[in-house]
Amino acid sequence: MSTHSSIRRLLLGLLLALAAGGTAAQSYPNRPVKIIVPFGAGGFTDVVARILGQKLSAALGGSFIIENRPGAGSTIGTDLVAKAAPDGYTLVMISSTHTISATLYKNLPYDPIKSFTPISKLVDSAYVLVVNPNKLQVANVRDFIAQAKAKPDAIHYASSGNGSAQHLMGGLFESMSGTQLKHIPYRGSNLAMTDLLSGIVESSFPGVTNALPHLASGKLKALAVTTATRAPQLPDVPTLNEAGVPGYDASNWLALLGPAGMPSVLVNRLNAEIAKIMAQPDTQKALFEAGVQVGLSSPQELNQLMQLEMDKWAKIVKSANITIE
Repeated sequence: MSTHSSIRRLLLGLLLALAAGGTAAQSYPNRPVKIIVPFGAGGFTDVVARILGQKLSAALGGSFIIENRPGAGSTIGTDLVAKAAPDGYTLVMISSTHTISATLYKNLPYDPIKSFTPISKLVDSAYVLVVNPNKLQVANVRDFIAQAKAKPDAIHYASSGNGSAQHLMGGLFESMSGTQLKHIPYRGSNLAMTDLLSGIVESSFPGVTNALPHLASGKLKALAVTTATRAPQLPDVPTLNEAGVPGYDASNWLALLGPAGMPSVLVNRLNAEIAKIMAQPDTQKALFEAGVQVGLSSPQELNQLMQLEMDKWAKIVKSANITIE
């Protein structure tokens, strides 16, 4: 066979592959798509995943099913996706803690970046330092710090698990405020919230999503949000930077990933559909009421963000001496 014939066969093969990829993207999905949420039901990530899943089902004419697989700081559910076929039928809704896993876990079974295909960043959200007012009588963050310093480890803070965003928010708070709190990890934010509301623990750093209904009812008191600017849903609640912890600035973002090796035509179609969905007024209203703001990206921008966040949090985890018990 001549060189020219070999080249023609190679080009024909590439064209057929591209055509097949385009056809697969147009027919997608032709069976149920699983969006793995590596956290418990009812939490910040779960709420956003269900809004997105419902919208994607309507937009693409298929079924997007949310499956909660909590545990080990989100690494159990995430590992399932890392090992899944890269055909677009198993996706994962990650939070910003995804990029911190490599620092927290010595034997992580996947690479937070190389094992996945970035599809789109979705939303941003603040966390909020809250207390049960029946168990801890403090007027503001400075009072909270004073009590924590007076009695180290006497104030407990609940989190959705070791290595979770709530754990990291608390660890960073301790490091920057010079306090010593007692971390109580739970298997999911719902369980953490249940014990906070019942008074078994005195404080927590839940996402705004989870805190809003309990703040409105007066069962919890908000002391400060974790971001550099105030949360739109809580305009009267100061930032930690304003309230007595200078320089504190930490937020959470959510993104959609697939296994490494997903076809670019499929990734681009999902990214485009997500952009359309997030532009819809009813989607934006639902997300605002859930305590988050739309914050989209291209797949390439998401990849860059993940790398930057991994480097940033590695330094914070080490300086704050945050460890997995």
